[in-house]
Amino acid sequence: MHSPSSSEPSRPFLTWQRILDWATEHYRCRSFSKDERIPTRPGLLYLVQRGAVRLVGTAQISSSASQLMSRRANRTPEEAFLGFVGAGQPFEIVAQSPFTLQSYAHVDQTAVVWMYWHDLDNWPHFRREVLDAFRYQHQRKLLWLSALGQRRTIDRLLGFLTLLVEEYGEPSVSEEDPEVLRGYYLPFPLTHAQIGSAIGSTRVTVTRLMGKLRQKGLLINQGDNLICLPASSVNLLRS
Repeated sequence: MHSPSSSEPSRPFLTWQRILDWATEHYRCRSFSKDERIPTRPGLLYLVQRGAVRLVGTAQISSSASQLMSRRANRTPEEAFLGFVGAGQPFEIVAQSPFTLQSYAHVDQTAVVWMYWHDLDNWPHFRREVLDAFRYQHQRKLLWLSALGQRRTIDRLLGFLTLLVEEYGEPSVSEEDPEVLRGYYLPFPLTHAQIGSAIGSTRVTVTRLMGKLRQKGLLINQGDNLICLPASSVNLLRS
């Protein structure tokens, strides 16, 4: 299972250390503070060395629609949460009108390496593993779309949380008996507003439904307001 909160990447790439050495030598790596925007552009490949990257999207709107929104509520288009990229994983930002995609460091000291695609010619095996990682991400996105296609908001919420915890979750043990596994928790915070933007709902609705999930035992309390699901409802994903 990937662990974005750890200080070391999960190292799915066999040549990972060689890549890090190359990136340092060519000034192709940088660390970012929490919520700092990561400057990206199309055509480049990005690798998360440490931490976690949050992907968001904003739909561009016409000038007339923008003026109408400004007159009605003085609002700007909201960013939609599109998911995480964990340590050791690649990502790419593709320009596609009318959508704008951006990336942010979700936790402090998130480190990112970048390169051109043709740089991968130096490491053929590494190229194959990058493409395998992108295929895996595509499969996970299909599951994400399936969860978000549920009619009831509470089903979309539970499906979304389950997918996140399956991919990034860490064990949560009982305080009374460390040998007892309570469940798995998301090791970094996610606000109710961000969850709402991901499942097509509002912060208020997410807060209310999270309470219902706790009452049903489908969501467990975890320190620092982290999301935790019972072990019985999580299928572990391992690197």
